[in-house]
Amino acid sequence: QVQLMESGGGLVQPGGSLTLSCTGSETFFRTIYNMGWYRQAPGQQRELVAGITSAGSTYYKDSVKGRFTISRDNAKNTLYLQMNTLKPEDTAGYYCNTRPPVGGFWGQGTQVTVSS
Repeated sequence: QVQLMESGGGLVQPGGSLTLSCTGSETFFRTIYNMGWYRQAPGQQRELVAGITSAGSTYYKDSVKGRFTISRDNAKNTLYLQMNTLKPEDTAGYYCNTRPPVGGFWGQGTQVTVSS
């Protein structure tokens, strides 16, 4: 059974920064090539924010380009999302999953709230 666990969310003022982490099993990170960070705001559909391949190629949603950085450390079985210059519109629950996502892999997510 795959278990992904997200952490690092919180309340931050506009312009602030947060780093999210996603941990999973060694087997999962060793065998899954494409990973992504997704977010879902209230009343909105879940959307892909950033993706990364095993080779380190990255993808970013236009609205986060230049502000967010996705990275992975397979030795630590961890996926990261560094978020800088946060905006109120970044407020959402953030989740990690494969890319494309697999329904059974969704974790509990971590809440990010950007507000003054």
